[in-house]
Amino acid sequence: MASSDSSGEMRRREFLGTAAAAAAAVTGLEANLAVGQEPQAAAAAGAKEGAAQLYKRHAPKRRLHSRAIPDLSDLAGMQAQKAEAPLPSAYYEKENRRIKELGLEPADSIQDKTEFSCFQRGSLPHWSGINTFLKLPYLEDVRKVGEYDVAFVGVPFDIGCTFRTGTRFGPQGIRRISALYQKYSYEHAIDLSETLAMCDVGDIYCPSNITKAHDQITKGIAHILSQGTLPMIMGGDHSIGYPIARAVAECVEGKVGIIHIDRHVDTQEKDMDEIMHTCPWFHATNIPNCPPSNLVQLGIGGWQVPRAGVKVGRERGTTILTVNDIEKIGIDKTIEIALEVAWKGASAVYLSFDIDSLDAGFVPGTGWPEPGGLLPREALKLVDGIAKEGIAAMEICEVSPPYDISDITSLMAARLFVDAIATMYKNGRLGGRLKL
Repeated sequence: MASSDSSGEMRRREFLGTAAAAAAAVTGLEANLAVGQEPQAAAAAGAKEGAAQLYKRHAPKRRLHSRAIPDLSDLAGMQAQKAEAPLPSAYYEKENRRIKELGLEPADSIQDKTEFSCFQRGSLPHWSGINTFLKLPYLEDVRKVGEYDVAFVGVPFDIGCTFRTGTRFGPQGIRRISALYQKYSYEHAIDLSETLAMCDVGDIYCPSNITKAHDQITKGIAHILSQGTLPMIMGGDHSIGYPIARAVAECVEGKVGIIHIDRHVDTQEKDMDEIMHTCPWFHATNIPNCPPSNLVQLGIGGWQVPRAGVKVGRERGTTILTVNDIEKIGIDKTIEIALEVAWKGASAVYLSFDIDSLDAGFVPGTGWPEPGGLLPREALKLVDGIAKEGIAAMEICEVSPPYDISDITSLMAARLFVDAIATMYKNGRLGGRLKL
């Protein structure tokens, strides 16, 4: 009974407190009205007085200060803000004319018709339309690929998986979430649509046979590269690394270096008596102009590295840096080592990026997740440093959308692609075919 009385007394006090506060507010409002203020102005004055009880206790040494702000113009954020101003907009204007010509003028009720057509033919809205990578033009006639600087191509193949399949849907997943991106990057201060001729050539037809699919991949990638166009390849399991290396080797006069970013060595000869995704670099380094001395592998480690592959790497003299090595020596030194090894005596370099090289917490959508991998920021810096010197082909593999969460794995792949081509263009390694 005493407990009930106590509870009732607390409710009574809360009610009286609320009533008192209301009465005080009314009194304040009446006082303001008494001196001739309009009700709206009086209410605003009361609100300011109330808020002041909170914020006037904040930042006693900083609030209302008049000190000069230091010069921040050397910071990347401030420089990028200025760097956007001179970027061209010719492609943007051409694209707006195209979408209205092909998609009809919008309805009369649409007031700002700048980016509108009746039928969507451009990249906006982000959530709709037909998804090519970055909603780039789909090049149906691949014989015209030589008109472009960059061609995105899907390799939907996962017959080489040894555990969780699903990477055949990697190209779909990467294309779908790439619609989230525009073609302008604040940090890079570049608008890709205004600087590079880019297209999506669709997918290479991959039959459910490893040897035949690998032959298809080699032919397709060699066709793109032989036209002087950079192939950006969306996998697919990592067995595709071998036929891609074979394609690059066919097109390059001289040696080809391979920079391989992964948690797994992928250098065993066979797995389950086939060339699976654990095997690409054994066979790639058998190619006469892809010697193992030019293969550098970054991020290797964990509990998923077969001893058979380690033995091959040791016997052939490949270069391996673990995540701990990268953390110890730093990203810049890692990039320097990778470039020196891959480019020694080589005419071109192929970059193979396995998405599972990142810590499993950032890339759940992959078949062989491994904790302790790279952080996304580290991966982006590695690719940026490698791309500065130029790459003849880039592949991102092992993206498996069925295991992904909110498309974050696919998004990371898309980001790596666009950062790589932006860096190549900025450093004069790519471009020259855009016609406006």
